[in-house]
Amino acid sequence: MKYFNNVSTLEELRRQYKELLKRFHPDNPQGSTQATQEINAEYDRLFKLLKDKHESKSDKTADSTNTKQSEYSKNMYDWENDKALREMLQKSISFDGIEIEIVGAWIWISGNTYSYKKDLKELGFKWVSQKKMWYWKSESYQKKSRKTLSMNDIRNYYGSVKIQMNELRAIEA
Repeated sequence: MKYFNNVSTLEELRRQYKELLKRFHPDNPQGSTQATQEINAEYDRLFKLLKDKHESKSDKTADSTNTKQSEYSKNMYDWENDKALREMLQKSISFDGIEIEIVGAWIWISGNTYSYKKDLKELGFKWVSQKKMWYWKSESYQKKSRKTLSMNDIRNYYGSVKIQMNELRAIEA
């Protein structure tokens, strides 16, 4: 693999993917559209391998104790949610002058978003006036508490990766 190193779990894959997107985004001096596409292609291949590996392990352990399976299931990714998150990230990455932050399995957008208000709504983002940010989450996510958390609390709990979106450079030049 050209970009990913020593990935053996989905957690490691997702963590490296976020870091690579941040580092090789076209807005960064060392980034480019081609690098981003190569990273996505590698991610897809590794994701499929790790998913198949996980599914074959679950088939083998299905006959053994359910304790191991239920313990693993607590930390298991929902494949469809992961795919939806990546697709939404690809759609929103093209907006100029915004900041994208991935917090857990949510995408938060801030910055100069006024001109993209209609586009963000069409993509399924929702505006949070208290945080002055847009967010997107998978439809399968259900909030379990009525507690209102600050962005710092949310970041500390789930972890976050920020991608600063400055005006896109003309890469073809």
